[in-house]
Amino acid sequence: MNDMRPMIEVRGARKSYGPLEVLKGIDLSVARGQIIAVIGPSGSGKSTLLRSINHLETLDGGEVWLDGVQANQKLERRAFERHINQVRQQMGMVFQHFNLFPHLSVADNITIAPVKLKGMARDKARELALKMLDKVGLADKIDAYPARLSGGQKQRVAIARALAMQPKVMLFDEATSALDPELVDEVNLVMKQLASEHMTMVIVTHEMRFAAEVADKVLFMADGAVVEEGTPDELFSNPKQERTRTFLRKFLNA
Repeated sequence: MNDMRPMIEVRGARKSYGPLEVLKGIDLSVARGQIIAVIGPSGSGKSTLLRSINHLETLDGGEVWLDGVQANQKLERRAFERHINQVRQQMGMVFQHFNLFPHLSVADNITIAPVKLKGMARDKARELALKMLDKVGLADKIDAYPARLSGGQKQRVAIARALAMQPKVMLFDEATSALDPELVDEVNLVMKQLASEHMTMVIVTHEMRFAAEVADKVLFMADGAVVEEGTPDELFSNPKQERTRTFLRKFLNA
């Protein structure tokens, strides 16, 4: 293991939908244990960038590397599918919507991937599920079904499910934006706990206060480009670009 190389590296990422260029040559480097927050207006390319790291979006140009391995290698289709599935097992991703299987219990939602993809024994997978649920404060819900959970609880189960694959990195795409305001804090608390454990994370968020509290570095994106980046103190207290200042004024003076 080379602790000096980036855990995630994006080089010259480009993506267009027809005439609309959504990513305009994005570069991003995330060190092992670093927490990056990505902020910016709607339509700036934040989610597309995150989804491209996990190859849920196919880049038109550029490279994505995870811990020294290029994720978007040029391979024939079957070889690439095997390769990208192996890469994805090392990336946990949590979306706005929880995507839990409603017909499965919490335990089964969490254990299905370790059992099917990693060949883990079911009893070991259940032990792991209980451990991950305990981490997110929901050990007592292991046999509940999603319909019996609040939105915040469902999102915490989704985080536990991602953690059960024991990923090298966690990607959060506006993980709290679909939640009622009173449920946001319980999810943010779990993310803060992961930050304290030095989990490598890239967090797309519209919550400036949360970004300032947890991130080592903040990227401000607009119109498919990184306009400015820096520590939370640099970016929030002394932004250098007018585009950044205009965006932050709406949030920080609210």
